Amino acid sequence: MARTISFASSVFTLHVDACGTSIPVSVTRKRVRNLNLRVHGDGTVALSIPVRTSTTTAQEFLDRKAAWIAERVRRRQQANETPRSEEDLLTVPLWGELVPLADALRRSGIRFGSTARPGTFGAKPQQDSEELTGLSPEVYYNLVAKLYRRELSRVLPEVVAQAESATGTCASRWSLRSMKSRWGSCTPKTRAIRINTNLAAYPRICLNMVVIHELVHLMEPSHNTRFHMLLDTYCPRNREASMLLKHGAREIATDRM
Repeated sequence: MARTISFASSVFTLHVDACGTSIPVSVTRKRVRNLNLRVHGDGTVALSIPVRTSTTTAQEFLDRKAAWIAERVRRRQQANETPRSEEDLLTVPLWGELVPLADALRRSGIRFGSTARPGTFGAKPQQDSEELTGLSPEVYYNLVAKLYRRELSRVLPEVVAQAESATGTCASRWSLRSMKSRWGSCTPKTRAIRINTNLAAYPRICLNMVVIHELVHLMEPSHNTRFHMLLDTYCPRNREASMLLKHGAREIATDRM
């Protein structure tokens, strides 16, 4: 009689113990070749595994990554903490540098505060600090998101042109998205590529790497040896860029001051 091997359902939860804390991990069985671990922007953890991978193998993998998971979750939670200081509200990380938010918004043609509302005759003009610190969190973060989208729209065409020329590969369509867990994504079948607008917060090398990374996926869909060989060829500094993207943009910008 043939032996039957049972597997858990396609989506289930495992836990990893780190520093006395039990961290839940959402595990999904997919048609992938490797175990892929992600810590999302909100601090939640997800693991995708090949269909035939056992729960024991998945748990052992998570246990080996416990320290890494705990550190990434801590960083995500710290980044999401509120309230932020007044200094943080008045500056924004942009292309790897910490710049005055009001100046960046004006250069991009984005109106904020009283300039975005109908004027009142005789009203005293407010200072930038009063305008920005007086905004609700939702309005503030929407302004920053709009700034990043405009910056990507301005810079991306040149980066794409250079990358497509270097690789000899072209996408059918490029689009901008605000994504929580990926810096870029592509659909090899349609050759459509999507780029995370938050890359505008990081040094330009990061955008260059993500663009080339996604173009290479049009040549090699999986992260196998050939993929990494091509990525090293067209973007020799890809590991440096990847390391930067593992840190918060404000942290990087502050360190470069």
